Amino acid sequence: YQSKAKKLFRRLNSTSPSRCSLESGAYTFHYQIDSGVCYLALAGCNFSKRLAFSYLDDLRREFANQFDTVRVDSVARPYHFIEFEQYIKKARRSFVDSRANRNLAMLGAELQDVQRIMVENMDEVLARGESLATLDDKASHLSLLSRRYRDDAAYLNLRSVYARYGIACIVILMLFCYIYFKFLW
Repeated sequence: YQSKAKKLFRRLNSTSPSRCSLESGAYTFHYQIDSGVCYLALAGCNFSKRLAFSYLDDLRREFANQFDTVRVDSVARPYHFIEFEQYIKKARRSFVDSRANRNLAMLGAELQDVQRIMVENMDEVLARGESLATLDDKASHLSLLSRRYRDDAAYLNLRSVYARYGIACIVILMLFCYIYFKFLW
């Protein structure tokens, strides 16, 4: 696996994915490239990928805290950052021990993030459902009001017609009555 890791390092370049897992027999290589530094971990196939990348993220953060990019770019000899091995060992122990509080806290935080996302999504769906229900209620109300308006408009038009022709009819009727009673009686 050491020779496979060396071959992997030789083949990685700027076009390689920044995070990747490569299966090799019973083990999986997990790597992460950031700021020109490749962080590599070899784990069993049954080891959580999320935990492996959390480990690599932890190494990346600590390495960035301890060493600046100028120092990384000026490396001339192998094992230049050998003093970082102490942190690697300590981090490895905490990540390998599945009962470690740190792992449990990280997994709990990840579960809370997933739960928060699910709750947010559920709230959005419920709010969307409430909005649709409100919109449906408003549409029904507008439909009812438009029917009332149509009926009222028809009634007012009818009254207007009655008023126009009714007055004319009454005037004509009164005229006939006047003529009838005046000339015939």
